[in-house]
Amino acid sequence: MKIVIADDDGLIRDSLKLILELEGDIKVIGTVSNGNEAIEFCRKNEADIVLMDVRMPILDGVLATKEIKKENPSIKVIILTTFKDDEYIAQAIKNGAEGYILKNQSSDNIINSIRTVYNGNGVFQSEILNSIMGMIGENKKTEEKILLTEREFQVLKLIGQGLSNREISKKLYLSEGTIRNYVTNLLEKLQLRDRTQLAIYFLKNIE
Repeated sequence: MKIVIADDDGLIRDSLKLILELEGDIKVIGTVSNGNEAIEFCRKNEADIVLMDVRMPILDGVLATKEIKKENPSIKVIILTTFKDDEYIAQAIKNGAEGYILKNQSSDNIINSIRTVYNGNGVFQSEILNSIMGMIGENKKTEEKILLTEREFQVLKLIGQGLSNREISKKLYLSEGTIRNYVTNLLEKLQLRDRTQLAIYFLKNIE
């Protein structure tokens, strides 16, 4: 898979590049230092995933995500940052980011997150998911539109963490068939088309 790293810290860019390129299935095709450079690079090169910092000069990662997804929806964006501010989380996901993880993760977790997103799932670590669920609870408009059961929220959260139906079934002590039914019900209830959107749906309704 082809990765672009967007971060204004040169040491982080270089360190991530070295770590990622130790993996046989990952190739870092470019590193950039701000959002404008990320947009321009993606216009000229075929990338699979952009690892995007939030606070960068000239143009931040949240706005860059919006532009990249607008021009090429097939490119997946993972926000990789030190900031877990609710506003950043909400705007990044509204703008199309498939993942939001913090830089305090181990290199193995970052690599696993990249593979998870590449395979079509969203990745939001537990601290980020807690913020998401908090914002959902505060949004009266959302509550009026749709109600999910506690079990549905559990399944939703695990999908957001990138777990497969089999892994979710083991974690919740339910059969795979039951989990498939929950996923189908969630997609129908929320009128979504895939698993990634299940983890981010509500944020689209936050003002």
